[in-house]
Amino acid sequence: MDLATFNALSPSDAAAAVRPCADVGSWVDAVVDARPYPDRDGLLRHAAEAAAGWAAADVDAALAHHPRIGERAAGDTAEARLSRTEQPTAAEATAARIAAGNVAYEARFGRIFLVRAAGRTAEEILVNLTERLGNDPDTEALVTAEQLRQIALLRLGTLVEETAQDPAVTS
Repeated sequence: MDLATFNALSPSDAAAAVRPCADVGSWVDAVVDARPYPDRDGLLRHAAEAAAGWAAADVDAALAHHPRIGERAAGDTAEARLSRTEQPTAAEATAARIAAGNVAYEARFGRIFLVRAAGRTAEEILVNLTERLGNDPDTEALVTAEQLRQIALLRLGTLVEETAQDPAVTS
């Protein structure tokens, strides 16, 4: 949708549009409540600032909607559709190593492995997964939150396209 349309949505419709980007209630509210945005960069800047303080509970809530890396999200939800467009296809051997890495990661950290898959190959994801298995839990929590922020901002940027100056926004 374009920015003018996003700015004009009802709060509940705007929240429904933003939530698939990252299901963190306080972040969705912050992004929706700050409308209208004068431009797409302002929207993304505000969304990044609102995501900067995500705590472990925020990340855990959002992870509930993410499939494991290497698994295709099922269903027709917005989250599933976005996920399917982000994850690369992996060769069988790489896919098997990612699946094994997912099991090791979940055993070590107690949550699914999350990485911004968009723009990365399956082999790059496998390297990232392998490296992150060496992190201590506190470091990994910070890395996971950063990956979630990147995913949220990429999705929001895809959701809202730039438009000409929105007449509803006053300078």
